[in-house]
Amino acid sequence: MNYEEKIYHLLRVFYVNQPFASHLFEAYFIALGVLLGGSLIGGLAAFLTGQPLMTEIARFSSSIRIWAIIAAIGGTFDTVYSFERGLLNGETKDIFKQFLLILTAMGGAQTGALIINWLTQEHV
Repeated sequence: MNYEEKIYHLLRVFYVNQPFASHLFEAYFIALGVLLGGSLIGGLAAFLTGQPLMTEIARFSSSIRIWAIIAAIGGTFDTVYSFERGLLNGETKDIFKQFLLILTAMGGAQTGALIINWLTQEHV
């Protein structure tokens, strides 16, 4: 199997189940949006109350990262139920899907945190 066939096979595996692939994109961008929006709106509130804007935006970014991931995966009970079903019923496909969903949401939250760190330059 040459390189092009491997790429085609890989893309076919991930895009055969179109609704799940769209869930991955949704999870990424929901986590990104929650982190960016929450940090920037929280920074606006900090500015209105007289606190340092950039410092508070960076602080909000680090404190709401887990909530962005939870919001992206749609709550914790569905994920726990999928893990339970995967472990007890031997449905490893569900475990793998939930793992990919969580990993994608973490990637979106990390991207948002990097953008906030880049904009605020608080790490310098």
